[in-house]
Amino acid sequence: MKQGKDKLWMSGILAGILPHTFCILFVLLSIIGATTATVFLKPLLLHKNFFYFLILLSFAFATLSASLYLAKNGILSLAGLKRKWQYLGLLYGLTVIINLFLFLFIFPATANFNRQTAGTLSAPNQIKEIALKVEIPCSGHASLITEELKKNKGVQGVAFELPNIFRITYETTITNHDEILGLEIFKSFKPSILP
Repeated sequence: MKQGKDKLWMSGILAGILPHTFCILFVLLSIIGATTATVFLKPLLLHKNFFYFLILLSFAFATLSASLYLAKNGILSLAGLKRKWQYLGLLYGLTVIINLFLFLFIFPATANFNRQTAGTLSAPNQIKEIALKVEIPCSGHASLITEELKKNKGVQGVAFELPNIFRITYETTITNHDEILGLEIFKSFKPSILP
């Protein structure tokens, strides 16, 4: 009996993680600096609803996994749903928990990974900070904004704060806030300067 419960837990955990494979791969590739993968994913990431689509996809895969599991056991019916409510609760619960974990912890951590850029040593009066509130639909887009900001040679560092605040430190002799606000990424995601 214990072995059956262990299999139930393992299949539930696996079914809860599998739908998030693409998100997890994106995070891993971003962290190890696989810029070519990011280049291929960038058109998808620029779409405002991309991460919502991934959430729906994760629930679709969870539903497919649950359907296959119930069909394999010959109980794909309302009675089977009632009988396996613990398995289904675990499956969908893990899907929700993993989505929350990604959006509240992993994506913000990825955006803040390597916060400082390689900059020159400057006099303190040549360094300024600007805080931007950017219209991103979720924290999954934060890494995209951060990476685009770091391409500006004058940007010394970028810090992301939930839900959509970016604190940018820049060297005034190299760039200014108009150049920062003029970045291509801000045509897709509108910024506003915070006081």
